[in-house]
Amino acid sequence: MYSGRAIEAETARGSRAAVDNKIPLVVLGIGNILMSDDGVGVRVAQELDKTWDFPAEVEIVDGGVLGLSLLSVLESAGRLIVVDAVRLGGRPGDLYRLPWEELKARTRYKDSLHQIDFVETMAVLPLIGTPPPTIIIGVEPADVETFSLNLSPVVAGRLPDLCRMVLEELKARGFEPRPKENINDVPGGTGPDS
Repeated sequence: MYSGRAIEAETARGSRAAVDNKIPLVVLGIGNILMSDDGVGVRVAQELDKTWDFPAEVEIVDGGVLGLSLLSVLESAGRLIVVDAVRLGGRPGDLYRLPWEELKARTRYKDSLHQIDFVETMAVLPLIGTPPPTIIIGVEPADVETFSLNLSPVVAGRLPDLCRMVLEELKARGFEPRPKENINDVPGGTGPDS
């Protein structure tokens, strides 16, 4: 389940956040949108991009199932936030926030159609440069086997929480995303005032 302890610790450092907001940060949503909850990371990236304006140092990337094709994106990131469906044995809808190193240690087998590609990509990254500090924000999926463009109801209900978690991570590092104006004029707009 999600714990805000790391965000609070980062925020408590205060002056560090002001310096860090000049380091490029990538928010990377990964997953296969054709496989129900497996696409939740992409859905979060799409929702954030649609409803928020970000400082120039923050890039929102729909990584889909690109795997090794993401190397150039990851190499250019000073810091990385990855959003994905994460199987850690919890209940569907449980939220997670953990450093990449912790997830890597827990990942012993392929949990989704794209995960090995991402794990391999992160493993190759040290060969071409220094991997960025990486935080994983995830949700325990209910269904990653059904061919469907729709998220399961429990995971769809967590979409706002996942977006909020990403925004909190950004704010803890000194970034100030702003809601897009007139988001309610966008079909399906779910901005902060919707």
